[in-house]
Amino acid sequence: MPPILCVLEQRDGVLRRVSHEVVAAGRKLADDMGTTVDALVFGQAAVEGVEALGASGADRVLLATHDAFRHYSPDGQTATTAGLAAGYSVIVFAATATGKDLAPRVAARVGTSCATEVTEIGVLDGQVVVTRPVYAGRAIQRVRLTASPAVLSIRPNTFPAAETGKPGTMVAIPTPDFTARVEVVEVKAPAEGVLDVGEATIVVSGGRGLKGPENFSLIEDLADAFGQAAVGASRAVVDAGWRDHSAQVGQTGKTVSPALYVAIGISGAIQHLAGMRTAKVIVAINRDKDAPIFKVADYGIVGDLFEVVPRMAAEVRKLRAEG
Repeated sequence: MPPILCVLEQRDGVLRRVSHEVVAAGRKLADDMGTTVDALVFGQAAVEGVEALGASGADRVLLATHDAFRHYSPDGQTATTAGLAAGYSVIVFAATATGKDLAPRVAARVGTSCATEVTEIGVLDGQVVVTRPVYAGRAIQRVRLTASPAVLSIRPNTFPAAETGKPGTMVAIPTPDFTARVEVVEVKAPAEGVLDVGEATIVVSGGRGLKGPENFSLIEDLADAFGQAAVGASRAVVDAGWRDHSAQVGQTGKTVSPALYVAIGISGAIQHLAGMRTAKVIVAINRDKDAPIFKVADYGIVGDLFEVVPRMAAEVRKLRAEG
């Protein structure tokens, strides 16, 4: 059986955490299929963190270096990945902004299909079977991938990073000739310390119930109380200019699957639910007891968020202080 190829991501020369989850997904498939895992890393030069990929489940780490790979290079990374595709049975990406662009490019280049936002994987009769949400999260689809290679992208925070403890072999690979039709002109990095909602294990999101951008300090304070938590927002909030689009959770924003999702002042439009309903635990705070968000929430608080949220932040800090 040909090996599994995991296509990983880095930012500013540092391997992204979601890359270890991609390797974990690849490792599971490889164990079920009786094969090995190669991890493909793109970078301008050395990428910090690749030495730990063996412990996450990679048998080999393929290093592709090029000046264009300082940032995401659609043409270069598509050409490189597609050039390797024939030697693999499955190619796994992360369903991040980069992965959602690169995975279908590679699939189209090699003439196969692409299953996106995968939340479960398995093998049936030698073929990959995946589970993914459809219809804005209202239904779950189970799909057998019959094409070769099978191409799929996994939803972040769905496959915990593995710890096999074994070292991986580092292999430098050549980069094929390509014409870069896209040039990175400017990168607007998030403020230092701001977590990506797509990768955070705890997300605290606010909606129009906050009544104004100045009240997002309540959301930020609760996120701070939790520690490593990201601040998210509904589409209505982003459209109103209260928060940047990078914080938007939902069908037209980012899809998240954190361990804990706290929705504050968010009614629960279907577009928002599509982006967060696979969170492990959902807590909703809203004064409207009939708000749709309560239909997907594990815990709901019907009350005035301006009273509930400060008290919740205080209790979270108290519990953390007690250890």
